[in-house]
Amino acid sequence: MEDNIKLGTKAFDKMMFTLAEPVTEENHAKYHFENYEMMEISPKIWALPVYMTADDDFTLFFIITKIAAGETVMAFSQGDLESDGDFNLSQPMNTGAGLNLLEKHDQTRAEAALAYLEQLEKTDEGTWRIVAENEED
Repeated sequence: MEDNIKLGTKAFDKMMFTLAEPVTEENHAKYHFENYEMMEISPKIWALPVYMTADDDFTLFFIITKIAAGETVMAFSQGDLESDGDFNLSQPMNTGAGLNLLEKHDQTRAEAALAYLEQLEKTDEGTWRIVAENEED
């Protein structure tokens, strides 16, 4: 990642983390984050909790899916528990935007999530890239 693009900066909002290979039933367990495991929430769409505690309404999940360009991305979605008990996820956001949102809520957890992604990058399982303006819609 470029030196001037750091967690908490506006430029970091445009960063997306892509995986080298798609997540499957066979390999999903290797992508656990702390005590959380990935779950397939829809065909070929995986979710991994990043921030979820009993005493806080704020929740954040990695959403892993293949995008139109053919890349498998690790985006973020916020969770929302409705009054009727249904749990919904927000529209996905860039990896960097999600980490910046988390950093405002819990800096320690945001740094842990960033370290998780950096470890995936070190093992050649993923890379960072800047999202082009026309990709965000």
